[in-house]
Amino acid sequence: MLKLETVQSGYGNILAVKGISLEVNRGEIITLIGANGAGKSTTLLTISGIVRCRTGKILLNEEEIQALATDEIVKKGVVQVPEGRHIFPELTVQENLDMGAFLRNDTREVKKDLEYVFSLFPILAERRHQDGGTLSGGEQQMLSLSRALMARPKLLLLDEPSMGLAPLIIKQIFEIIKKINHDNGTTIFLVEQNAHQALQVANRGYVLENGKIATTGSAETLLNNPEVQKAYLGM
Repeated sequence: MLKLETVQSGYGNILAVKGISLEVNRGEIITLIGANGAGKSTTLLTISGIVRCRTGKILLNEEEIQALATDEIVKKGVVQVPEGRHIFPELTVQENLDMGAFLRNDTREVKKDLEYVFSLFPILAERRHQDGGTLSGGEQQMLSLSRALMARPKLLLLDEPSMGLAPLIIKQIFEIIKKINHDNGTTIFLVEQNAHQALQVANRGYVLENGKIATTGSAETLLNNPEVQKAYLGM
């Protein structure tokens, strides 16, 4: 579904992503793990067109998208949940969710998706008229994820969904990630510092070091890799 071919990107004179190649197959959960500053978030931002691809190709369903504007990439079904949530704090929960469906005009299906996200996160239904900025960190992460789901993504990019959350909320978020993939067949590309949690839900994974892919394999293989265990799993 998604393929990166020797992609380079960065900021100013700094090259953060240094010629990486990877692929995400339809229906998979793929995780990209690595240390702070490895280039994980930049990889997602490059796929979304927020950071421009300098060299290489990004293919979505065999179509090159690296030159497209971000809104055109979203229209093709690629939706990102950003690191740090970035909800609209002065809008209500309902208004934030409406923003997720901004590009859609299938009103009946939008209503179904709203019911679906409220079934995933009942607390958001209870607080639908509450300003997003008054929610807890965990609730804001739920809202950020739900807002993305309202766009009905074909490929969902998740950037550090566990960051700053309590262990019980982290467990709930990862259970929901698996459920979204199972219920809807949504393909998920997950960037996560919590490598153990990410590999528990993923089919396959890539390890990024200093802007380059260091190793790849099935989630089980990476969980049992002594170097990965030492560097990222605290073992």
